Amino acid sequence: MSHQTGIQAGNDVKDIFASAKSGDEYRVLKIVIENEQLTLAASKKASKKWDHEYDALVLPLVEDSVPCYLLYRLDSSNNQGYEWIFIAWSPDSSDVRNKMLIAATKATLKSEFGGGHIKEEIFATTKDEINLNGYKKHLISQAAPLPLTAAEEELRQIKLHEVQTDISVDSKHQTLQGVAFPMHRDATAALKRFKDKDINYVQLRIDFDEELICLCSTEATELRDLPSRIPRDFARYHFFLYKHSHEGDCLESTVFIYSMPGYKCSIRERMLYSSCNNPLVEMVENQLMIEIDKKLQIENGDEITSEFMYEEVHPKQHAHKQAFAKPKGPQGKRGGRRITRTPAEGDEDDD
Repeated sequence: MSHQTGIQAGNDVKDIFASAKSGDEYRVLKIVIENEQLTLAASKKASKKWDHEYDALVLPLVEDSVPCYLLYRLDSSNNQGYEWIFIAWSPDSSDVRNKMLIAATKATLKSEFGGGHIKEEIFATTKDEINLNGYKKHLISQAAPLPLTAAEEELRQIKLHEVQTDISVDSKHQTLQGVAFPMHRDATAALKRFKDKDINYVQLRIDFDEELICLCSTEATELRDLPSRIPRDFARYHFFLYKHSHEGDCLESTVFIYSMPGYKCSIRERMLYSSCNNPLVEMVENQLMIEIDKKLQIENGDEITSEFMYEEVHPKQHAHKQAFAKPKGPQGKRGGRRITRTPAEGDEDDD
């Protein structure tokens, strides 16, 4: 489901999330929906390596007919801290209303926790999918380019048609419309604050299961901080307010950055981010009325330096049009002057 329920996390849950993300005390958190609110049902502390205690901690927390969310901390980390597995447990035997509620609130929970901390996401209906072997199978299926599911094959065909945009303008338009995922309300609100210059940086990610573009971060960011905001293992969209001086004027330029770390991402992730790129930009420009001064695509944050950003926003070639002026003639001798007048009668008599 792509519709949101309005259910939010209470302050106590937000405090637990902050504590879990900032340290290594918690190994797993169980979150349930109670009284129209996200509530902490159980937590377990870490005592061994993540894979040595995974089954012992996870499996007792799931009930046969009661959906819930699990957040399991790995021992690896990225530039935002420890990485986590996000599990949406929705057993087939549970009530239909509860399954719909857990699916519709999933994006909200991930947003409350912070999508940048989530490395892998699992939707499980049986314990075989949620145990350690099921998680390892999930990783293998994510990394394997083939075989493709029906949905992935459809996305591959979309990508092929997108590449052939020189054949038909209409087919390009249809391709863009076909992968224009809606934006989560938190992401829309962040971009509106960005437009009003209340914040100077917005990072967005794609929620593949919900088919939503979700908010990752609005952390205050200077140009020197920007490289550290670019993940090295997964794709992201970034909006950055570039404050700088140009020809004596203080300017603020909106820069859109699409970061894609090459083949470290799965085929599905590469195709979806590529296909959603243009529709996202068009929506931001045409609906939110945010004027984008420069659009960039990079692999990692190492490419972003002060010189790189300045030259991208103010390309040098615009300042050197004189280089293509007509070359001057040779210096010194100018050659003999050609006479084109008709000879006078006196000249003929001399002959």
